[in-house]
Amino acid sequence: MARPMIKEAGMASLLLENPYYGYRKPKDQLRSSLKNVSDLFVMGGALILESTVLLRWLDRGGYWPLGMTGISMGGYMASLAVTNWPKPIPLIPCLSWSTASSVFTTGVLSKAVNWTELERQYAINSVYEEEIINLLEYCGADSFKMAPHLEKNMDSIEHLLGLSGANRGPVGQYSSKGGGKAEAGRGLLIGGSPEGARAGDRVDHLLSSVNSIGTNLNSPPRGLHANSTLHGKTSDSVKCFRPSLHRESISFMKGVMDECTHMANFSVPVDTSLIIVVQAKEDAYIPRTGVLSLQEIWPGCEIRYLNGGHISAYLFKQNVFRRAIYDAFNRFCLKYPNV
Repeated sequence: MARPMIKEAGMASLLLENPYYGYRKPKDQLRSSLKNVSDLFVMGGALILESTVLLRWLDRGGYWPLGMTGISMGGYMASLAVTNWPKPIPLIPCLSWSTASSVFTTGVLSKAVNWTELERQYAINSVYEEEIINLLEYCGADSFKMAPHLEKNMDSIEHLLGLSGANRGPVGQYSSKGGGKAEAGRGLLIGGSPEGARAGDRVDHLLSSVNSIGTNLNSPPRGLHANSTLHGKTSDSVKCFRPSLHRESISFMKGVMDECTHMANFSVPVDTSLIIVVQAKEDAYIPRTGVLSLQEIWPGCEIRYLNGGHISAYLFKQNVFRRAIYDAFNRFCLKYPNV
């Protein structure tokens, strides 16, 4: 997309490579399959910090106007970065939405999550349901409070995940270990506003509560293995005496994801009229049902819908993305000619 933009609008691009991708990928990570749930939170925190540094560097160098855009997860990361920028700035997130929770619990990518391992960890580490749940604060309808709604629709969700009955085995590596060390997600929210500080404190408190009892998010307590006993029964029989374990694990994942990735937990960008969101109508990767819309979180932003799904939009609608970028930059130049 960068080359056509130079030809069409004389617009240059600076591309930031995500942590855990390309040359920044850990040696033991398979392609883009993150090993830990917490890696996603670390990625977000790093992208906020690095984007802020790059924007300040460009600003001091006299480059103008500046804007942020990205596709899919890149669009979400661009949104995170703009929530931490103290000036008006064009933002064009493409094929992303308001939270990552639905992506990994009901969207297509939920099939790449190793739910069997996450269920096991949730069952044998009491800190999850006894302490961490109490630290979570929720954002509107797409929160952990939707547990009754999730239970009501669990048959359809399990069908989507392919995890019901005999099919409930490991289905991939993404988020397969429930998170890195407790400190891994610290500093995720670095916004300077009071709202950002409170959100950051909650995340830090959530993660430190796990660390304080000597437990980390990607392994069971020391000495407790897959065939160790749990309350007099082996952990292999967890599903026998915890029939709701799968539902609880999905709900817990949704709550943690909303806590750490929901845009409502971050500062509102300085000027939401400079935001143009491009979304595919049939996007199965980014479910929007039961999720707060970006228009609710960022009043004044514009949402543009295009026909097609996540992949077809990425492959064949790049011209729509570029048009939205040009429009957002034109708005900025008209509104802030002297900034």
